[in-house]
Amino acid sequence: MDKENISKFNLPQLEKTNVSSEESNLDILQDVPLTITVEIGRAKMLVKDILKLTVGSVIELDKLAGEPVDILVNGKVIAKGEVIAVNENFGVRILEIVR
Repeated sequence: MDKENISKFNLPQLEKTNVSSEESNLDILQDVPLTITVEIGRAKMLVKDILKLTVGSVIELDKLAGEPVDILVNGKVIAKGEVIAVNENFGVRILEIVR
């Protein structure tokens, strides 16, 4: 077996900057596109019941009609809102920011 050539590697010295890391990280992320999801409710069903679904079937959700909807980014609730009409499209008006 050949002997490996092992030597010490010196990393360059890092320079300090005046920009805080939080500001720098936020600036980098400003133009990253994210998908917002508005969830009106959920339902749990057995596989056999899902297989019976047809056109016209009704699925009862876990939220009351008129109750605020969840606004999610990457699966995390960031706000609550109410569903509205914007011209011919659905929209959502933010009622509460969730921290």
